[in-house]
Amino acid sequence: MADEVILLGFWSSPFAMRVKIALAEKGVEYEYREENRFDKSPLLLEMNPVKKQIPVLIHNGKPICESTIIVQYIDEVWKNESPLLPSDPHERAQARFWSDFVDTKIYWLGRQVWLSIGEDLEAAKVELIRCFKLLERELGDKPYFGGETFGFVDVSLIPFSNWFYGYEQWGDLSMEAECPKLVDWAHRCRKKESVSQSIPDQQKIYEFLTEIRKKHSSK
Repeated sequence: MADEVILLGFWSSPFAMRVKIALAEKGVEYEYREENRFDKSPLLLEMNPVKKQIPVLIHNGKPICESTIIVQYIDEVWKNESPLLPSDPHERAQARFWSDFVDTKIYWLGRQVWLSIGEDLEAAKVELIRCFKLLERELGDKPYFGGETFGFVDVSLIPFSNWFYGYEQWGDLSMEAECPKLVDWAHRCRKKESVSQSIPDQQKIYEFLTEIRKKHSSK
């Protein structure tokens, strides 16, 4: 009997994109269900009663929540020749560390750049670029954070490349000038079918987030 795999997500969510990419990397067939952020489905509320958030992966009726946990679950359940996490315990711990760095730093600082103005925007922009440079240092001269192969940190970070254009517009900066290695890495990742088919166009994301920015600033 084939596995039943359902993904509850929202089209612009970088966290849902992570799960889509991981499933694509593993060649897992699944049913995608788009959620309404303002009118959450009974299934979402049932499958994630604690946080009531996407993404949720439902595997044979059992839910897995939180994107990084879901990606690790996918890597463990659908083992093939494309592991996302390294086998070495230290390297695996480092991958988890940098994935957490993306969630705790890049997401929240990017959100501040997206929603802030004036001094708050300038402060967030400076700190965001500092954190991107730390990621560039970790990447080094490797094609991917996982080395020669696309891996866990790449999956965690690449959805946020959709925000690069927005950072430039809202923050009056150049990602190419500030973080050239990271921009090259993003272009490299986007050439992968698992990525290109799992993340929307940057312009579409920019327009969507700009509308939210306008509503936020008018409050």
